[in-house]
Parts: sequence; C-alpha cells; structure tokens
Amino acid sequence: MSSSEAKQAYTSIMRGLKELDLTGTAIPCHLILTGDNALPLALNCKGQVHMAASTYGSGRIVVFGHESYMKTLPKLVENTLLWLRGDQSDNTSVGIHKAVEDVAKNLANTSFQPKVMNKFNSDEGVAVYVTDAYSVEGSEDDILEFMKSGGGVLLGGQAWWWATQHPEDSVLLKFGGNKVAGVAGIHFTERHREGECVSVDSQIPYSWKSIKLRKDFKEDLEFLLQGVSEFDISGGTFSEILVHGPLSFPIVTNAEGRAVIAGGYYGKGRVVLVSHEGILGFKSLARFWSNAVHWLDQGRRGVIGVEADNALDNLKETGLNVEKTGFRPDLSVFVRTVYGEDHIKQIQEFVAEGGGLLIGGHSWYWAQTHLGENYLSEFTGNKLLNSMGLTLLSGTLGGCPFKALEPGSAIKDSYHFRRLLYHFAQHVNENKEITPDGEKYLKKLGCDCANVLHLNSCSCSSHLQLVSVLTDILKRTGIPQVSEQSTVSSPKDHLLLNLATEVYKVSPNPEELLGFLIKDNPVLPALFNHRIKLNVNTADGGEWVSTGLYLSPGMKTYMALPAEIINKGWKVQIGCQTDQLSADTLSRAPCVCEIFPVTSEMMQVHNLWGGLVYLIAPPNTQVTGAEVMVQVGVPVPYYKSGETSLSDWLHLRAAPSPWAELEFENIILTVPSDVVRSLDRPDELAALWDRIMKAIADLSSIPHKLKRKERFVCDVQISHGWMHAGYPIMAHTSPAAEIVSVAHATTTGLWGPIHELGHNQQRGCWEFPSHTTEATCNLWSVYVHETVLNIPRGKAHEQMLSEKRIKRAAKYAQNGRNLTEWDMWTALETYMQLQDQFGWEALKLVFAAYHNMSHFPGDNKGKMNLYCQTFSETVGKDLTGFFKAWGWPIEGDTEKKLSNLPAWTDHPMAQYN
Repeated sequence: MSSSEAKQAYTSIMRGLKELDLTGTAIPCHLILTGDNALPLALNCKGQVHMAASTYGSGRIVVFGHESYMKTLPKLVENTLLWLRGDQSDNTSVGIHKAVEDVAKNLANTSFQPKVMNKFNSDEGVAVYVTDAYSVEGSEDDILEFMKSGGGVLLGGQAWWWATQHPEDSVLLKFGGNKVAGVAGIHFTERHREGECVSVDSQIPYSWKSIKLRKDFKEDLEFLLQGVSEFDISGGTFSEILVHGPLSFPIVTNAEGRAVIAGGYYGKGRVVLVSHEGILGFKSLARFWSNAVHWLDQGRRGVIGVEADNALDNLKETGLNVEKTGFRPDLSVFVRTVYGEDHIKQIQEFVAEGGGLLIGGHSWYWAQTHLGENYLSEFTGNKLLNSMGLTLLSGTLGGCPFKALEPGSAIKDSYHFRRLLYHFAQHVNENKEITPDGEKYLKKLGCDCANVLHLNSCSCSSHLQLVSVLTDILKRTGIPQVSEQSTVSSPKDHLLLNLATEVYKVSPNPEELLGFLIKDNPVLPALFNHRIKLNVNTADGGEWVSTGLYLSPGMKTYMALPAEIINKGWKVQIGCQTDQLSADTLSRAPCVCEIFPVTSEMMQVHNLWGGLVYLIAPPNTQVTGAEVMVQVGVPVPYYKSGETSLSDWLHLRAAPSPWAELEFENIILTVPSDVVRSLDRPDELAALWDRIMKAIADLSSIPHKLKRKERFVCDVQISHGWMHAGYPIMAHTSPAAEIVSVAHATTTGLWGPIHELGHNQQRGCWEFPSHTTEATCNLWSVYVHETVLNIPRGKAHEQMLSEKRIKRAAKYAQNGRNLTEWDMWTALETYMQLQDQFGWEALKLVFAAYHNMSHFPGDNKGKMNLYCQTFSETVGKDLTGFFKAWGWPIEGDTEKKLSNLPAWTDHPMAQYN
C-alpha cells in the first residue's frame, strides 16, 4: 500500500467520525503491524494499536482488536465495508459468520445485502467477508485465497484470553486470527488494556510509543542456539544487517552490536538471514543450520528446497527431507542466496503464507559496483528482505569476534533499531535519561534512521510512521547550530544532525520544519529567471557545470531543463561539499550535499543546508548551446576566464553568496566568498594557475587542455586529512586565502595543493602502494615550485633540503634497505636521485611511455620490474644496480633484458655498499 493509498484508506474508513468509543466491558488486545502495507486506524493513549487496515494480493483487510466493536460501532463498520469492497462497487453482498450475526442487523438500513454463513464459502460470491478471529479455523486458506483474489475481510477479536488457555502455544503462529490477518502484516497479541474513547484525527494516527518492541524473542533464540557454543566465522567479509522490523531480531553480532546473522517473523512464516553466503557451508556451524531449518520448518517436516549448493551437505544432516531445487511454492523451507532476481514476489508470498526462508549473501560488492544507485532499495536481496524487517547494509564487517546473543536478555542488551529509537523518543518526549548503553549507539541510530528512510522511497505506510515520529522529535529538540566556531561532539547531536538532513528531504511540510532546524537564515538578494548555456563535452568522468547561483538553506527553486538532457544521466547538485563526515567532532552536518536526477523538463530542487547549484554532466556526453533556466537563486562571486571582464568582477565579487568560484582554463577554485572580496586582479591569478596546470600536464606528458578541469573546494571540515585528492580536491578553509593569492604562491609556495593535484595524476601501473602513495605525488610539487613559482625545492618544503635528503638515504641503506621503511619522503628520494641525474625530461618520457602500454602487472614486484625496465630503456642505461641498491625486488629476467645497456655504477646509493 503506497502512502497515498494509506491516506485514502484511512480517510474512507473514518469518514464522518469524530471519535470511537472503545470503553465498556470489552478489553481489546494490542495489534503489531509489520511489512509495508499495514496502517493503524486507532491508537490508545499508550500508542498501542487497537484497529488496523492492510492489503494482501488484490484484496483488503481491516482488523478490530475486539469482536464487539463490529456491533457497537455501526458507522465505522459501514465505512469499513465500503472500503473493503474496493472495485467491486456493484457487488453489495456481504458474508457474515454466524458468530457475529449482529453485524447483519446493523446493516439493515444500508446498501449492503448481508448473508449469514456457518463458515466461509467462496461460492456465495460475496464482496466482503465478516468474521471473528476465533471462527476462521479450518477456513483460513480459503479466506486467504478470497482476499488474495480481491475480496475484503473484516476480522475482529482479541488474543489475550486465548493465550491464557494455550500457554504453550505461540499467539503469533497458532492463534486463529493471525492465520489470516498475519499474512497481511496485522498480528494479534496477548497484550491488552482497557478500552478508551479514541478521538479520530484527520491524519493517520502515529505515535512514537507504537515503535516499542512487543516481543523479547527469548524462546526463538533458545531454539536457534541450542547446542551452539560459539560462532567461528572469521575470514569472511560480511555486510552488516540492519534489523528494523518489529518482529525481526539479531542472532549473531560483533562487539559493537552489528548483526551478521538475524531472523524474524513475516506473516505466518519465518526468515533467517546470514550476511555472507559462504558460511552456509561451514561444517563448524552444522548444528546451528540444523536448528535454523527446524525453526523455519515449524514442525511440518516438509521438503527443504536448497538452491545454494554449499548448504546441501550441512542440511542433509538435519534429518529433514532435503532436495536440490529451485523455488517451488510447495516447499516448507527454501534456501538460497540474496543475488537472484527471480521469484522475489512469489518468495515473499511463500513466507507470508507460512514458508521458511534461509538466505545468505552480502550487499557491499553490489553497492561498490553500482555507484549512484540506491542499494537499499535496488539490490535484489533488499528488494526481497526489506519488508521482512531485515536489510543488508553496504558497510563491511570482517575479522571481528562474533558472538551469539544471550537468549535471556538478547533484545534488552543488544542493538535493535526500534528499541533504540523508542528509547530516544522516550528521552525526548518524557525526559527519560539515556542510559550509557543507549548513548553508545546514538550515532549509529542516526545513520540507521537515514537508511530506513531510504528503504522504500516514501512509498508505504511504515515510512509515513517513521517520518511522523522523527519529525516530532526534531520539532521538540531542534538541532545544534553547528559551525566552525560552535562544534558538536555528543552522540545525541550527531543523531539529530543526521535526522535533520534525511527527514527534511521527505517531510510533507518542509517549510514548517525548516524553522525548527535553521535558526539564522537571512533572506539574501536573488536573481530571477537566470539562464545558463550548456557547452559540455565530457570524457570518461562526469563533470560539474557551475551555474553561478547559490540556494540558501531550505530555499526552493524550479529549473527548466532542455529535453536533450532528460533521463540521460544528468543530475542537479546542490552543494559543493560532497565529503560525508564520520568524525567524532563536527564543524558542520555530516552530509550537506543533495543530488536530484534530471528526469523531467521542470524540476524543483532544494537542500536543507543550501549550497551552490550545479548540473552534473555524465561521462562521454556532448551538448552544445542548450539552455537551462533557474527560477530563482542567490548570485555568486563567480569569475570565468575569457568571459568575465575585470569591471564585471569588481561588481560580482560583492555578490551575497557565502561561496565564490573562480573558473580558469584547467581548474576551478571554490572558496568562502570572504577571501575574494578584495581580489582585484583575478586575471593575474588565472594566468598563474594556467601556468601551474600546464606544468602539471607537462610532467604527466598529457595535453595542456585537461579532459576535465580539476576542482578545488575549501570547507570547514573534510572527511580525512588537511586536504585530500579527488574530484573535487577537498581542503580546509584555512588554505583558501593562499590559493587565491599570487603573492603567497610566488613567495611561500603551494606545496599542499600541488601535492593533491599530483595525487590526481598518479596511475596504478607505476604506483607501488602503500610505499609511493604519499611520495610520487610530490614530484609535481617539486616540479611546479621550481619551474613555475621559482621556489627551490629546499625552500618549497623543508624535507627537500639537501642535508635531510642525504641523511634519509644513508639511514635507509644502513638499516638494510628494507622496503617496509621505503615510503613517503624516503621513497621520494629514489625518484629525486633519478631526476638529479637524468633531469625532468627523463621523467616526462617515462610517463609518456606508460601512456602507450597496456596489460600491466597487478603486483608491486611486477610493476617495479617494469618501471626499472622502462626507465632504463628511456635513459639508455642499465639502472638495475641503482634500484637494487634501493631494495627493489629486481628479477634476473629484468637484469638480462637490460644487460646490453651500459650500467649506471656511480649512482648515489653506491657509496653505501
């Protein structure tokens, strides 16, 4: 049931009602709602559900927490029958079980034609069937088929009395009403409370109290872990399992409470998920797999269908009937991996109607190979599992000690998304202190809230509930107004910042919510109907296209986009700070960039945190002369070489955006606007950066015109380091003034920025990680400082002083020329000695030679031999002795290939022999 369908269902069922009188002698039981389709209709003051609606197949169902309400609330029943009838508006026939025949009397003055029945009979041709939860025994399969085919079911009853008479039986699985309603995600429980007079609101009633877990899973864990003393599953790389359903639970976790094996109830069936398919074949876990399959089989001793080959041997020892087979609906338990696209809907129905599912696999590889796609909803395993309350996350867990939960206190002492969210909501709404146990999980809870919000793309009732609860939390607490001057570090603040980002995206009323989140949000002068010409010709990588506009926090704008870029992989991006932060102390929110796929010619875009507006052009795309119009945006101090005149710049530099952009021939600098307010000659800065970028291209032996302009963004906080390479290169704000200053660059230098640009020039075929990762990038720093900035290497960086270089080389040789010590400055010295002897031109020729090669070795040893050979052939000397003196693993074959060249015997390392 989509969110819009859920709202329509609630409105239809509650039409004309102001309150529901649930007082009296009837004591209703509480209902648990699971899956994507079930929605609450009536909650008591404790947030417990007494009435609910759902869909299954083509049909519909409404459940009352006590059968007497079908008699005492005739208007509600009439509305309910109208909704349950669905598309069968011409069918007024309602079947009514004799146990609730008083309902027939209440329908006397309605359009419905009641038929009292001793038991359900599909041949009667009714549109809706009304019964109590105790009278479905023996007819549940027929009722399910009726509902699945489009029929409506009204079911009333309570399970608490039944539970007292059947203390050894599971209410979830054995109570008659659950054999029908449970399939649609509505479960009767033994919990109960005296009825109240419940007001009827205009919106679906949601309460943070409804999130509370109602089952401890003690008996399930005792069964699953019987005879299992340890879980030795080290060696694999697991995905983390997000356990978020009200009837799902962790089974095995690491020390941080992150689950790698989990289980749960879904409808009348059960599921066990393990986050790597490899351990299905572990002999050491044979007892656990036997327990799991028996738990899933529920005593039927039916056929266990196994599609996952490695699980066969273990499962054949269970004493059950095990067959190698694909999915069949007549199985008792099906065993498979998470990777297949086939039978997803059929398997969900199979489990909902009582089947067992043992499933294994991870999502991290899929997420890594499908960048830009929402693995939470698009990965096949998650398509199958999300509605069951289990989701595979992209983060990896490996090499950790894993332990099974203690059945007696499993949920109380472990991480469970709903348990922690309930306690945090209780803290916010009732000022209940957060325990140290809860405190340590708050940061993770914020990330998991974001994950759950992304599961179904706002498309179901359960999503509406979560949005409602989280919105109420944010309105009560607000969020920390984080900045460089006002940092935050508490887990609670981390949680609130994560929540704000994600809830704002899906809020039905973001304008109202904005006032609770951003306290200082001045209205800035804006441009209207701003036009941008697209002249794009991208290579292998995507490219950001600057618009010269900024959106304030929460500011919305419409963009009119040309037809030729619709559904072609283009995107709109709000924000230049693409780094996502995981630091303990934050100077800004963890994620402040928002991306919208371009899917229509008119789009509305916005971002809670605001940001510069970009179009992202996909790889290998050419568009010339197309026009984009932006309805409204704040002007940016934006200079573009060859287009912006000096007189225009002197006006533009005062534009109100807090971000400025300087776009030159081969690089774009994005900096806080404050650092360019007094920049008088951007043309001189452009000329300097043009020379720097040409020098970088020269050393790399590539054309002066880069395939994609480099980008440099200065932010108050980045994901790691003081600066890091990438697109864009990210840096802290403190270097911003330096990179836009010709005087600073030509006197003090720009070692750090050029170092990062050097990283972007590194190629795996001549890189030897981890030794050279922070070494060879500095070749560009030395080259640019010497050839463009006229700053000697020793002045550009103190580590390049001659005395320090000599001392490092000597120490390395004296310590045995061990490659474990050959990294960063020591590794750089190898290349600088080559440059000292053969000059920069030799290095350029070596890089050029690699451009014409293919089929490179994949290991460091092979790559080092290739580099030795390539450099030797380039300079016409046998350099094997030099590289061996540096401890490189030069092979006999390489020496033989180069033996015809004159040997370089007087190299700098020879003195240490």
